[in-house]
Order: sequence, then structure tokens, then C-alpha cells
Amino acid sequence: MSREKAVLREFNLYPLWQRRGQTEPALDPVVVAAQPVESNTAHKIVTGKVGAQDVSNLSWPDLKKMVKGCTACKLRTDCTQTIFGVGDVKADWLFLGAWPSMNEDVQGVPFVEQTGNLLDNMLAAIKLKRDHNAYITHIVKCSPPGNGQPGPDEVAQCAPYLERQIQLIRPKLIVILGEAAALLLGYSATFASLRGKVHSYRSSSSDGLTENIPLIITHDPAHLLQVPMDKAQAWDDLCLAVATMQGLALD
Repeated sequence: MSREKAVLREFNLYPLWQRRGQTEPALDPVVVAAQPVESNTAHKIVTGKVGAQDVSNLSWPDLKKMVKGCTACKLRTDCTQTIFGVGDVKADWLFLGAWPSMNEDVQGVPFVEQTGNLLDNMLAAIKLKRDHNAYITHIVKCSPPGNGQPGPDEVAQCAPYLERQIQLIRPKLIVILGEAAALLLGYSATFASLRGKVHSYRSSSSDGLTENIPLIITHDPAHLLQVPMDKAQAWDDLCLAVATMQGLALD
């Protein structure tokens, strides 16, 4: 069995998933053509600064230190620790979840146990690893109590942290994991209508310039564990992401 088929089998997409008119599943993401960039640019629902401090000029170590010691909102009083993120700090690929789960709060890293294993398989399917050309983080850095949801104030406090991470990493492409993460970034259409398209995230740089980063929205690994049939859609989204990245290399 080829490595690609083995990866798809781990992802539970082989041999069940096939494109129309094929007797074998499509294994090469190159076959999916990149869509034109949509005009749907992310405008964050909530914005704000962390306390009275400006993070726009912080280095990566200083930003990480600030997030670790953050007590700017009430989420910090109930969680074990903040979850900054993991991966390659100069990655071309940035993967964003919504907020950490209770298990992630305990272990201190995003996407652990079953959801982490599935995300790792998703990365492997497009020849990525957590520590190789991919960075993984959440929009909100603290786990809400009882696996609940953060409020607008908590999201606002974390927004500058994420924006500075994006400025420092300078990813070529962002992949949003799940409907909740899409909503936090301002994508308020139905999840079904958001998938399968290339959107745009407007990021400001420390020198005052802005750039539109291609962004693709797919299912959260936790959702895929509950609804395995949606893994075929997630694979389509990953193929679109690869094709989009390849198109950027040709520009």
C-alpha cells in the first residue's frame, strides 16, 4: 500500500471515499483546482487591547511570556494555564481552533488525545507535521469553565494576541477548524456555505501595512469524530488548501 493510501486509511477516507467517476479515491491534492479568492474578508466580531498594554511590537518570546501570565479576563481564574500554541513559528500554514478544551487545559497544548490524533492525520495527509511548516493555536487562549463558551469580552482580550501571532508567523495560508472558530473571526454565514471556498483574512503588520491572507474553513476534528461521514468534506477542504498554496507559489 502506498503511503498516501495508508494516510487516507488512517483518516478513515480509504477505500470508502471516491470522487465521482473514479474507482479509486483521489490521492493527490493537486487534482483539486484552487477557487478564486472570495470577497468574504474576515472582520473580527470583537476587537480590543489586552488590558492597557499594546502587543504590536512584542517579540515572539515576549508575546509568549505575556500570554502565559495573562490575567486580563475572568477565564484565567478558572483555567489551569493559557494555551499559546505549538509548531513551526515560521510556518506557511496556520491552523486555528476556537478555544481549548478541558483536556487541552490540563496538558497545555492545543488538540490532544483523539482530536489531536485526527488532526495529526489530517496534517500528514497533506505532508505536514505540527513541528514542520505548520503552527496550531486557538483564537481564545484559555479554556472556558465546564467546556463552555467564552463571552465577547474574553474574545476581545485575546484578539490582539492572535493578531500578533499572525504578524510574527506571517503564514501564507490560514485553515479555520470548525464553525465556532469561523464565527469568532467574523464569518457569520452558514457553515455549509463557508466551506469549499477561499476566503481572505485581513492582517495588519507592525509597519502599518495590511495584507489579505487566503483562508479556508473546514470541520473541527472533534466534529469529525462525532460525524465521520463529514471526513470526506474535510478531505476536499484540505485538497483545496493544498491547491491554493501551490497557486501562491506560482504567483
